[in-house]
Amino acid sequence: MSETLKLTTELVNKKTPTPDDNGCQKLIADRLSKIGFTPKHLRFEDVDNLWITHGSSGPLFVFAGHTDTVPVGPIEKWNTDPYKAEIKEGKLYGRGAADMKSGIAAMVTAAERYVQKNPDHNGTIAFLITSDEEGPSINGTTKVINYLNENKIKIDWCVLGEPSSNKKLADIIRIGRRGSLNGILKINGIQGHVAYPEKAKNPIHEAAHFLNELTSVKWDQGNDSFPPTSFQISNINAGTGADNVIPDTLNILFNFRYSTETSQDELENKVESILNKYNLNYELKWKLSGAPFLTNSGLLVDATTAAIEEIIGIKTVYSTGGGTSDGRFIAPSGAEVIELGVVNETIHKINECVNVDDLETLSNIYEKIIEKLLSK
Repeated sequence: MSETLKLTTELVNKKTPTPDDNGCQKLIADRLSKIGFTPKHLRFEDVDNLWITHGSSGPLFVFAGHTDTVPVGPIEKWNTDPYKAEIKEGKLYGRGAADMKSGIAAMVTAAERYVQKNPDHNGTIAFLITSDEEGPSINGTTKVINYLNENKIKIDWCVLGEPSSNKKLADIIRIGRRGSLNGILKINGIQGHVAYPEKAKNPIHEAAHFLNELTSVKWDQGNDSFPPTSFQISNINAGTGADNVIPDTLNILFNFRYSTETSQDELENKVESILNKYNLNYELKWKLSGAPFLTNSGLLVDATTAAIEEIIGIKTVYSTGGGTSDGRFIAPSGAEVIELGVVNETIHKINECVNVDDLETLSNIYEKIIEKLLSK
């Protein structure tokens, strides 16, 4: 059993629904400390975070990831125990196997090999590990970045081990992500009897023209790196449950996934101008999950592209697709950020799994990236 597979198994065997780290970060810190890394455990409220470094000069290369996982769902539908790693037909099964304990394991073993070969390497290698990526993301990476900023520590390059690959390992790397902006909207009306609509004000009817216009807007055309900004209603509800009562409120949740062609302010102003156009009585709150970021080119993208080609002989594709990641907290610091990890086919699903053969290959790619950026 390879070191990467062994460590992946140990991590998967630890039950870590957000924000429970359950000793994963201690396991990582103990391993890396043996080869000279210096750990800093940062706990913010109920979230464990690890910042651990080897070296004391620039440039600063960071591996980032998370130990927390989403819930397993109906456990009886799993073919294996989701909290006990099991290998079947070349795949390792368990919650977090793909997202993203295998990525963390590959990063750790890559760093171990590189530092053992190059104890006096250029720059600094660091790990930023959190247990709050799948949840609110309030006391995780964003708080660690605040800590780094307060201590004037600037990240130059960051590789997140998120499962970026589509059909086969490293066929895609994420060089950015769209922004995510949520709206929580309440349209107020007047409750009444359905037989006397003149004595009531139906917020559903009031909102119909507004929603029709909102869903028809072309927000932007996107650009070479991002698709056009999209708008989706994720939840809509009203009523008392009775069939003879006009409701007094309509509640709507919606989301923008937006490109660098449009700003948060522009989206908010446009929505509010449409609301005001229809003279609606409304309450609207905004919640930004993350601004868009993009690493167009540079040393990190070049090193990653070359490493993939050298190790497995394929030309990777650059993408900004998918949901949000903790890259949204790291990129604003000025760091070059990419995401490279295992195939994402089973993430968040029942019977989550990862190809065993991909683990050591991914570790070798990670090691090659470090080598290209930090070797003397």
